[in-house]
Amino acid sequence: MKKVIIIGATSGIGKELASQYIQRGWKVGITGRRKELLDERKKQEPEKVYTACFDVQGDENIPRVKDLIQELNGMDLFIYNAGVGDVSSQLDWEIEKRTYQTNVKGFIELVHFAFNYFIEKGEGQIVVISSIASIRGNSFAPAYSASKAFASNYCEGLSLKAKRLKKKVVITDVQPGFVATAMAKGKGRIWEAPVAKAVNQIIKAISQKKRLVYITRRWALVAWIMKWVPWFVYKRIG
Repeated sequence: MKKVIIIGATSGIGKELASQYIQRGWKVGITGRRKELLDERKKQEPEKVYTACFDVQGDENIPRVKDLIQELNGMDLFIYNAGVGDVSSQLDWEIEKRTYQTNVKGFIELVHFAFNYFIEKGEGQIVVISSIASIRGNSFAPAYSASKAFASNYCEGLSLKAKRLKKKVVITDVQPGFVATAMAKGKGRIWEAPVAKAVNQIIKAISQKKRLVYITRRWALVAWIMKWVPWFVYKRIG
């Protein structure tokens, strides 16, 4: 039986990912800050679900994930889905700090650990839920777009490193546009995908061992435009 650990699985994309992997017969380790939601999921599938309650902003990330791996008796797939993305119109330091601690500090600590775990094992897959916002800076949520750029660039670097080490470790960078979760904020949310649709495409990309995927697929066009639009144009909308 294959085993997956999902960091940030009490709501939204992470919760749906857990549900779909359970349906596929996987043993699933889920983490989050809200113990009551983790306990509720454990009660529903006690033989398939394993839980660890912790905040990735804290100092218990590695010990708690190690315990979860031991409970699962291994790990084949690691998904980092934890993230915050609050609008910081006045450049509020508390928002910037929370974004950094979750999207950068917690992210790199756990993905670094998972990468070395799979290198030692000889194979495995890491999936990072980044964002289309990683492509350019954003005045509405500058720390968020910067943190996602960090995550996506780190994924690319790890992909190259795995190839240089000649290990079968796949890194999949998932860049969603708007998905109908609590993370989607503000007006003008075009092409907002239902969670189930987004997760179906994510799981397909994981199974195909994609390095980079846009969710939903039409956001690949937006990504291409954002990459190439010149500064004198982008500064009016960014």
